[in-house]
Amino acid sequence: MNLFLTFLFIIFVSFFGLVPFFLLYLFSDLLYLLLYYVFGYRKKVVYENLSQAFPGLEKRELGRLNRLSYKNLSDIIVEGLKGFTMTRRQILKRHKIINPEIVKPFDDAGKSIIVVSAHYGNWEWGSLSPGLQFGGYDIVAFYKPMSNRYINRFMKKNRARTGTILASIYKTAESFETQKEKPTVFIMAADQSPSNSKKAYWVDFLGRETAFLHGPERHARNNNIPVVYVDIQRVKRGYYELELTVLADNPSHLKDGEITQRYASKLESVIRKQPGNWLWSHKRWKLSR
Repeated sequence: MNLFLTFLFIIFVSFFGLVPFFLLYLFSDLLYLLLYYVFGYRKKVVYENLSQAFPGLEKRELGRLNRLSYKNLSDIIVEGLKGFTMTRRQILKRHKIINPEIVKPFDDAGKSIIVVSAHYGNWEWGSLSPGLQFGGYDIVAFYKPMSNRYINRFMKKNRARTGTILASIYKTAESFETQKEKPTVFIMAADQSPSNSKKAYWVDFLGRETAFLHGPERHARNNNIPVVYVDIQRVKRGYYELELTVLADNPSHLKDGEITQRYASKLESVIRKQPGNWLWSHKRWKLSR
């Protein structure tokens, strides 16, 4: 079964590799219609999340944001498939860091950095473009391995072509230990719901007490690695600008939970400006104390 699914996956990747960008979004529009109107993929989850985050909005406006979130998701899916065959030139043109000078002091000092991201804008290309833009650094992007080992192998090999090492989230500590003598950019998506509420950091986020993963802050504080937030904004379809913001340049000197609160506050400000670009279909508030 795994071999069959791998074969099917490679067919999709190969097909979208042949589709030019000017036609790519016809498939995204079709996928949007299927996800939203035909299958109703997690429509209740999306609507409830939006309603809780924006309680003052009228039903009509909530419906508009709902549809925008599905259009965003559809774009990310087809762009993610396209990403497997994009050239370096295409990646740099379409997923560009606009203020790389932000990390120059850390680079000059030979320091590693933790780049915290979110499921906002095109996060999928976020494991492709860093290796082409952070000169002098090793790039380690943490991901949750798939159950299909063949697809896992394919993904790791594909990301390696632009200099990114995919590392399992279950071996995070090992990765930090392995890279401790090398200047490294560690990329960590930090907006998922944690599996363990007792280890989580609880902070105010979008008007609700919310559990956040403890890993990014713990590793930053334990190793005193600066933390940088990356804001991925869609300029137009298929084009993104990445803006870097330093959240903590000396993490070990901050009080426990401060980095996570800064991350949550920054992400919330980004979401409130362009709500439709976040992944609202995630069951973000399933945990409670």
